[in-house]
Amino acid sequence: MNNVADASAPNPDFTVLSFGAERVLVCAEAGAPIADARAATDLIGEASFAGATVLALPVSRLDAAFFRLASGLAGEIAQKAVNYRLRLAVVGDIQAYLQRSQPLRDWVRECGEGRALMFVADLDELARALERR
Repeated sequence: MNNVADASAPNPDFTVLSFGAERVLVCAEAGAPIADARAATDLIGEASFAGATVLALPVSRLDAAFFRLASGLAGEIAQKAVNYRLRLAVVGDIQAYLQRSQPLRDWVRECGEGRALMFVADLDELARALERR
């Protein structure tokens, strides 16, 4: 993994890493949950300002509503990222959510076929996925 932190903008809420040609804004594991589109929009703005091409959100920061597709939160966040020409990566273990929801399993599988949204176990897997895409 070729990850180089951007030391020009220290911020405890996120880190900007370089994975090859991609700049990835990695949201911190700890912090307020991303429970609505406004919180995601703030991070999307930070990513755009940092020149990031990918926004990586840890599962630990996503409100459980994100994984209930009927809530609309996941779709709204994904659409906002696309509108700002960012790719969105959900980083972490989502197996418990997948076991409870066939629609979520289907959506995650479909996302694996595209470029705009990806679900990865960790940053190493994200780096490999970005190299392939």
